[in-house]
Amino acid sequence: MPPIPELQKIRKNHIIETALATISTSGCGNVTMADICRAAGMSKGGLAHYYQSKKSLFMDVFKEFFQRIFQRGKETMAGYSDPLDQLLSFGWLYDANDPEATLGYPILFDFMSIAVHDNEYREIFSNWINNWIDLLKQPIIEGKKQNIFSRKMDPDSTARSISAIYQGIATRWYLSPEKHSTEWALDTLKRGVIGILTSYDQYPQDHP
Repeated sequence: MPPIPELQKIRKNHIIETALATISTSGCGNVTMADICRAAGMSKGGLAHYYQSKKSLFMDVFKEFFQRIFQRGKETMAGYSDPLDQLLSFGWLYDANDPEATLGYPILFDFMSIAVHDNEYREIFSNWINNWIDLLKQPIIEGKKQNIFSRKMDPDSTARSISAIYQGIATRWYLSPEKHSTEWALDTLKRGVIGILTSYDQYPQDHP
């Protein structure tokens, strides 16, 4: 009997969800394919039907994770009409009670450590960052059209700076929470983003 596509998709999704939770709890370096089998309630042969190697599974897991976070960010941004509010709409990234934050940060930092020495993982990370840049560029472009933001502003470089602010704050908020609270994260985010946006009015375009 040929495989049923819907059932195949359900099983593959189950494997990925299980791997996400297992990696988040134990870390990439400590997780084996046998661990995934046990957590998913599958045999080694059953898992091998979908993934022949740990790397192929983990790459799909990371892609799914990044796509999920990006989609949530896209939907959250769409809930605001003001361009500045849209740029500041990712405060949920610094919510310790948010299930995706609890699951996601260990995965993100694990992934980044692997990407340092693996170009395939680095490409996934680069694509993810570029997707965020494209998303952040949209309200910047709209803000320029509405004369809310300076016409001298370059949307691409501005979006990259704002994206870097989000990531830098996230690193300190998650890894050093005793000195970097959620309140600090949100306040720093607002100050940083507004500072970048207003700098185009304060300095000439060729200011060093």
